[in-house]
Amino acid sequence: MNRARLRLGRHSRIGQSYILTTVTQGRRHYFDDATAAQVVMEVIRRLDADGLTHSLAYVVMPDHVHWLVELRAFSLDYVMQRFKSSSALRTNRMLGRSGRFWQSSYHDHAIRSDESLFRHAMYIVANPIRANLASCLGEYPHAWCRWEIDGQFNAEEQPGSER
Repeated sequence: MNRARLRLGRHSRIGQSYILTTVTQGRRHYFDDATAAQVVMEVIRRLDADGLTHSLAYVVMPDHVHWLVELRAFSLDYVMQRFKSSSALRTNRMLGRSGRFWQSSYHDHAIRSDESLFRHAMYIVANPIRANLASCLGEYPHAWCRWEIDGQFNAEEQPGSER
C-alpha cells in the first residue's frame, strides 16, 4: 500500500492513545544487537521526557517496534519522524552503517475509549513469547510496560477478547 493511502484517514489527537508499529528496512534484524535495541528504547524515553509522548508499553523486536503511547504534543507523523530519525542516526552510527534504516511508513491504531489499555499493553509485551523469543512475560529484555506484568495473561489472547 502506498504511503499517501496509508496516511489517508490518519488523525492525530492530543491525549489519544495509539498503538504504533514500525518495521526496519528490508525487515533486517538490527535489534538482535542488544545495544541497538537499547538505543531505540532510549529514544522512546527521550520523546517522553521532551513531553511529546507518554509511553504505556513498548517492545523492540528483532526487526520492528510496537509502541503503546499517548500523544502529548504535535502529530503522530511528527512524533514518528522524530523517533525514526533519531533512532536511525544513532543506531546507524553505532552499527557503523549508513543508509535507510526504517521502512518509510508506519501503522497506527487509535485505541477506542472502551478498549482496555492494560490488555493492549500485555498483548504488546507478550509479542516475544508469540515469536518464540521468550518463554514468559517479563523475560524479554527489550520490552517495557508501565503496569505490573500480569503472569496470568494468555499471550495468544487478542486485546478485545474477554478474560
